[in-house]
Amino acid sequence: MRAYRYTGLHKAELSEIPDPEPGLGEVLVRVGASGACHSDLGILAAPPGAFPTPLTLGHEVAGYVDRLGAGVSHWDIGEPVVVHALLGCGRCRACTQGLENQCRTVEFDAVGLTRDGGMADYVVVPETHLVRVGDLDLTQAAPLADAGLTAYHAIDLSRNALRPGAYCVVIGVGGLGHMAVQILAATSAVSIIAVDVTDGALDLARRLGAAHTVKSDHDAVQHIREIVGPVPEGADVVFDFVGVTATLDIARQVVSPGGRLVLVGLGQGELTFRPTPGNPLNPIPLETTAVVPYWGNHADLVEVVALSRAGLVKAETEVFPLAEVEEAYAKLERGEIRGRAVMVP
Repeated sequence: MRAYRYTGLHKAELSEIPDPEPGLGEVLVRVGASGACHSDLGILAAPPGAFPTPLTLGHEVAGYVDRLGAGVSHWDIGEPVVVHALLGCGRCRACTQGLENQCRTVEFDAVGLTRDGGMADYVVVPETHLVRVGDLDLTQAAPLADAGLTAYHAIDLSRNALRPGAYCVVIGVGGLGHMAVQILAATSAVSIIAVDVTDGALDLARRLGAAHTVKSDHDAVQHIREIVGPVPEGADVVFDFVGVTATLDIARQVVSPGGRLVLVGLGQGELTFRPTPGNPLNPIPLETTAVVPYWGNHADLVEVVALSRAGLVKAETEVFPLAEVEEAYAKLERGEIRGRAVMVP
């Protein structure tokens, strides 16, 4: 079969390798679509030894059940599924509560990140990490496995703060952010303020349900303040899907006292604070909560699939044949993909 494999620093290639075999409790999935994520670019840029080599990339995977391993009986051959790529130990306190993304035993294990993923014709997955997608188009199902799942989980963690009429800022309307705008519009009655550097992303945000859009430049804080009001007013929840210092600085300047900062983006920026009540130099309002979500659990994926099947969430996609996977990643790195790049074998 064909597989796009990471082989070392800045190196990946489309190779021919033997078809994988499902083991005990595993399912062989014939890949129908696989999404490209910035995390994949992070693997390609990682120092030697940070990830196993060779490694087939692709952790946003949807396809069809092709073959059952020993002990598997709950899936039908040909059944369309999406892969919950994040794996836990299944034994610790978090995993037994269905919180694989908080696993306390396994440091990190995921399809496409530590074990072979779905940028290939086939992928092997534990049967417990599949979700049925019914008649959902697989190019729509694949981005739900990370872009949709991570956005949904971040929003769900902040559900108690997303009251009707609240102001919610979404910084970064990319692969995850454009899903977040739709999920917020579908599951809440908040007023969504979308922030991005490009006009195209802001146009997309308006189409998807944002009430306001703001260009991410030196006037961004002022423009957001014109919507949410001057200090001590502010946004009830701020989702930062970028995570560089500049966007974190916007987030802390517009959040309200008692508000919530949801730090999703992996831009490696810095957010400093002085935990001293009443200190006029404190850059974060009093009683503000900071949350650092991580991907999402199996139940979250089931729910975001339901939203998509109901027509309430739709990924903006650019579809490539697997043979053009290198071009897709190059466009992703240059910032030329709106929404998600999806490979179709």
